[in-house]
Amino acid sequence: MDAVQAANSGHPGTPMALAPVAYTLWQKYLRYDPNDPIWANRDRFVLSNGHASMLLYSLLHLAQVRAVDLDDNKVLSSMALTIDDLKKFRQIDSKTPGHPEYRLTSGVETTTGPLGQGVANSVGMAMARWWLASYFNKPRFQLFNYDVYAICGDGDMMEGISGEAASLAGHHKLSNLCWLYDNNHITIEGNTSLAFSEDVATRFKGYGWNVEHVTDANDTVALEKALDVFRNTSDKPTLIIVDSHIGWGAPHRQDTKEAHGEALGEEEVALTKKFYGWPDAKFLVPDGVYDQFKKGIGKRGGEVRNTWVKLFESYKSEFPELAEDLNKMLHRTLPDGWDKDLPTFPADAKGVATRDSSGKVLNVLAKNMPWLMGGAADLYPSTKTRLLFDGAGEFEAATRGGRNMHFGIREHAMAAISNGMVLSKIRTFASTFFIFTDYCKPAIRLSAIMELPVIYVFTHDSIGVGEDGPTHQPIEHLIALRAVPGLVLLRPADANEVIEAWRVIMQLKKEPAVLVLTRQALPTIDRAKYAAASGVAKGAYILAEAQGGKPEAILMATGSEVSLCLAAYETLASQGIKVRVVSMPSWDIFEHQSREYRDSVLPPEVTARVSVEQASILGWDRYVGSKGKIIGMHTFGASAPLKDLQKKFGFQPDKVVAAVKEVIGK
Repeated sequence: MDAVQAANSGHPGTPMALAPVAYTLWQKYLRYDPNDPIWANRDRFVLSNGHASMLLYSLLHLAQVRAVDLDDNKVLSSMALTIDDLKKFRQIDSKTPGHPEYRLTSGVETTTGPLGQGVANSVGMAMARWWLASYFNKPRFQLFNYDVYAICGDGDMMEGISGEAASLAGHHKLSNLCWLYDNNHITIEGNTSLAFSEDVATRFKGYGWNVEHVTDANDTVALEKALDVFRNTSDKPTLIIVDSHIGWGAPHRQDTKEAHGEALGEEEVALTKKFYGWPDAKFLVPDGVYDQFKKGIGKRGGEVRNTWVKLFESYKSEFPELAEDLNKMLHRTLPDGWDKDLPTFPADAKGVATRDSSGKVLNVLAKNMPWLMGGAADLYPSTKTRLLFDGAGEFEAATRGGRNMHFGIREHAMAAISNGMVLSKIRTFASTFFIFTDYCKPAIRLSAIMELPVIYVFTHDSIGVGEDGPTHQPIEHLIALRAVPGLVLLRPADANEVIEAWRVIMQLKKEPAVLVLTRQALPTIDRAKYAAASGVAKGAYILAEAQGGKPEAILMATGSEVSLCLAAYETLASQGIKVRVVSMPSWDIFEHQSREYRDSVLPPEVTARVSVEQASILGWDRYVGSKGKIIGMHTFGASAPLKDLQKKFGFQPDKVVAAVKEVIGK
């Protein structure tokens, strides 16, 4: 209450109502060592209703959780949150922002802003534990057996993503997953009866969950019984419905919508403290409270963690190679030989779809890196993301060591679950058609905010989808994802650029990557005639140089349009027109190169420029300039064979040739 009041901003009601629930969970159940909050087998605690962030911040402070340098994977001697940090709630540059932020605040397991994301992340964390156990656990060495707890609210339950994630969790029988649902019947607009009257318990039973009901959030005995049921359930996840009173104890704000999203006011805070029998002092932590937490979660968590560390020392002696795999995985270090045996693709005018070449590269990389796994939203036959080598297997309830994941037609949950997997240090890829990034976008954005190296493989990247028509032809999606800070997007031009794109992606430690691929075959560029595909590592490179001196014009393109530019280049060269072709698979990577390199690829003095991309023209002006020309999409696509679409929308060599002549005045 004091933190929210000091900020005069925030959500006091839910932390007030759930304090007994959180206290019981942390003090009596959570296997978590405050002195080592990144211990690999710790229980995970996710506050999915992240607007109640002061509940988590209070716990982190009272339990005296230590700070962590996530870049070095190192626990520090300082505390994650001090009283002064709590006093800076929602203030600039504080460690206590309005919603919990992974990486910013030690002890926060995931960024939970948009409702539903946290519970979906928790499913990924729970799935990860089962895969980790299958790969690393041995007789006498149970390295991974952690549980995942998520507190969620009415908003989480209303969001569609929570239904997607809960359905998959029930299918996988994730018995290590427990959601505690704060059933307080209040949202910003008022009572949930305005828009929400479903029977949540019946819904979750239908998903295959065990459902418990605690009718009073203050009844810690009943809560312990429900948590014990979860601990003793071995074949399904558990939902504990907890009836609570938002703003409990506030004489004028309890059970009101105002308690949800507004500071109580100084007078109401004073009256509430009086109801609690609490001294009229701000940010008070009475004597003995820190010791109480040390005797509870501190003692239990420390003992469990120390036992695990001793176990791991013995494990390293008996299974040194697996121990080294775990060490590399936890530090996001690639295994030795991670890129061995990658395929090569000879020049071929007919070529291959980049989705097909990507599938071949992915299979080699996954075979070399045991903790690279993932799947598609029911589309692996189309996205070519199935792992086919011996032993790859399926991740299912009965075969949790499999590395082919099946998300069903649940794109949003797939992306959020992948975040949870990568938060657990497994390197995960998720795949669907590029058009369906509309369903994945909120979770992709959170991948970037959290600096998680999730790999997104999206195919059917343009009007090249053809007959499926405008509903399946992504037009605005490239620029939408290019606009996300910290997200690396690559759209390779041929099979060899695909190889180099994967090389870039695999070496990322903090950036999520989007790989955008074609359904249709693309010519495999003759690298003996044109530049090597290794230029992909710099985002853009000179693929074909002007013959006979300084270029009169520059042609730029990504993906399938690069070969189109090469065809135009050959025609122009035969006519004595000096043109440079630049392949630009990644704007983001290119922008991170030195000014010297960027100017060497796109010399400022060459202002006659043409870009070609089967997508929205938005953004290309930064490279084309005021004197250039952009060949792109100004409308949605259409349903027709690809060749007809290319003709209709102007993606033909003669159109590119004409555009170049126009910008150079010939």
